[in-house]
Amino acid sequence: MSAVAVRFRDRSFERNKKTLVMGILNVTPDSFSGDGRLAVREAVQRAEAQHDAGADTIDIGGESTRPGHAPVAVAEELERVLPVVRAVRERYPDWPISIDTYKPEVARAALAAGADCVNSIWGASDEMLDLTLESGASIAIMHNREQLFDGDIVEEVLRALLADAVRAQQRGIPADRIMLDPGIGFGKTPEQNVTLLAHLERLVALGFPTLLGTSRKSTLGMLAGRSRPEERIFATAATTALAVSAGIDIVRVHDVAATRDVVAVSDAIVRGWRPTTWIA
Repeated sequence: MSAVAVRFRDRSFERNKKTLVMGILNVTPDSFSGDGRLAVREAVQRAEAQHDAGADTIDIGGESTRPGHAPVAVAEELERVLPVVRAVRERYPDWPISIDTYKPEVARAALAAGADCVNSIWGASDEMLDLTLESGASIAIMHNREQLFDGDIVEEVLRALLADAVRAQQRGIPADRIMLDPGIGFGKTPEQNVTLLAHLERLVALGFPTLLGTSRKSTLGMLAGRSRPEERIFATAATTALAVSAGIDIVRVHDVAATRDVVAVSDAIVRGWRPTTWIA
């Protein structure tokens, strides 16, 4: 049975009503998009701007995952993200917070500090699933590979994500707390990224909540001829509209205000959503 909601601890969002926008908050000096923040005050200001722009949730990360990034020690990642998680939680008690990490130690501490969801870019380890269950949090499971896959990338992604989702359910995590992300730009060629974007409806058909992160990524820059990440807003918007059409539940983006416009119009056409000020 397909999950009928997306849940972040006690916050529940009905699926197929309105696409959720997840703002990105990079607490790192080497973000590929050039939007990293290290000072807690600056990070909170960035979070406030995304909240005011209409982000439904925010994803806080302390280690860049761009190609060639330098790994960050657990202690340093904790030092970066925990003060920000606590400050954002204090500022917005009911705003869902996601922690972008693949390290169980960081995930556990961030959940205790107020985060509601673990965004794991390396699938779902047993330890990550256990701490998600124990905390009552949600988990976003992303497909990733150390080596490029030479075969049907859609089948590979669906197989791997479904296997992780089933494992999560078997450990006791409800389906509405399990989000699946195809991992655009992670362990895939540009052509494979485009192929996955052309078949998002098959990911949705698995029945679990879905998350898509294409914001400012290099494949979009190659297609649009935009070398600078900050110039890829319109390219990102194109994938966002297509994601809504395919039934994706959450889009993870840097540019919240622009995305809200894309989502509003796309949801109105695809899902029948209307603003409260709408005059028929």
